[in-house]
Amino acid sequence: MNEHIEALWVEVEREISIDSLARHSGLTPAELAALVELGALTPIDPEADDLQFPPQCVTGLRTAGRLRRAFDLEPDALALTLSLVERIRELQEELRRLRVSIPRRTS
Repeated sequence: MNEHIEALWVEVEREISIDSLARHSGLTPAELAALVELGALTPIDPEADDLQFPPQCVTGLRTAGRLRRAFDLEPDALALTLSLVERIRELQEELRRLRVSIPRRTS
């Protein structure tokens, strides 16, 4: 039930602060800042004093956070993990779109 509520929250929010992102992703603000420095996490406006992020990044960060804890990943390995998790998500979405566009045969 809690995951459903959080999923609805992510759809409504337009921007999420680094502190809120830390609470929802399971990563610390320092880990998130390291991901920004490594280029694996991009704020909406990188020049802003108060970094804000798109709420869609929460899901990938949760997965990366679980993997970080499970395998005790260093920041650079966490950055690579996040990049791979995001790429997998993109490919899954592309596969869903392609499956929808293929006409089904009827026997």
